[in-house]
Amino acid sequence: MIISRTPYRISFFGGGTDYPIWYRENGGRVISVTINKYCYILARFLPGVFEYKNRIRYFKTEETKTIEEIVHPSVRETCLHLKLERGIEIVHSGDLPAQSGLGTSSAFTVGLLNALWGLQGYMPTKRELAETAIHIEQNRIKESVGSQDQTAAAFGGLNNILFTKAGRIEVDTVILNPSRLAELQENLLLCFTGFPRTASKIEEEKLKTIKSKESELTAMVQLCEEGLKILTSKTCDLNTLGNLLNEQWLLKKSMSPVISNSEIDELYRTALEHGALGGKLLGAGSGGFFLIYAPAQCHKKIKKTLQEKLFVPFRFDFTGSKIIYLSHD
Repeated sequence: MIISRTPYRISFFGGGTDYPIWYRENGGRVISVTINKYCYILARFLPGVFEYKNRIRYFKTEETKTIEEIVHPSVRETCLHLKLERGIEIVHSGDLPAQSGLGTSSAFTVGLLNALWGLQGYMPTKRELAETAIHIEQNRIKESVGSQDQTAAAFGGLNNILFTKAGRIEVDTVILNPSRLAELQENLLLCFTGFPRTASKIEEEKLKTIKSKESELTAMVQLCEEGLKILTSKTCDLNTLGNLLNEQWLLKKSMSPVISNSEIDELYRTALEHGALGGKLLGAGSGGFFLIYAPAQCHKKIKKTLQEKLFVPFRFDFTGSKIIYLSHD
């Protein structure tokens, strides 16, 4: 038996420029950080004493005689990609719900790969995990997803991720001194706005117009450069990052009318009125988590004003996907 633990992520800047249809022609860039909210995957080989060969448990339970019969697309395609021959049991548990804007689906695929490779006695590199998860989601499942979530989940930490025209993904760790890193953590709030429509459906709508949004996406890449300068500066007030997040959010909203709604707009307006300096919706849009940047002394007032909303405490994660339990029994 083996258990993998894979972090979810918060994306600050550049979301949307991580789609191959964009970065293969223009290059892309994302700044993101993983957090201590995780996807757990338990995997073990099943003895051949059951009526079924495979048992998969997530919010549903599947029992099948073949891999091809598995309905869950990531489980089916990952098992087929790895050419599993023995019967398998897979159990999923997550700290936060799916479709919440934190890269949960890709964390699942990365964690599943890590667990199944480990079960076969192979330890993949972080790059192998990221690139194979991207291949499974984009090419085998054919989902409308980018390449940032798989990369963040595999590598972990605060990263400046570059997507080159040649298809290469470069992951540069953003190194901050401990006090600045602590300040960044303390100034962030994670507010749940409710469940969105399926992320891949929203992304499909956005991808239809991506080539007509060249100026917006180019501006998003430029915001990554400005954000990196603010983060790593020894003299710049970190609070200016809030203003930049506001710019990122306005650009993201302009990409499609389905990204925001009146409830999300009202939440953000209220947060700004009570001390927030910026923020953005995480993930595809229409729901999930909203990231708020506000000086720590304003957090109590913001939470009180938005008391009907759920705020989830978190810390940054720096390990990426890892195996946390292994038994040879």
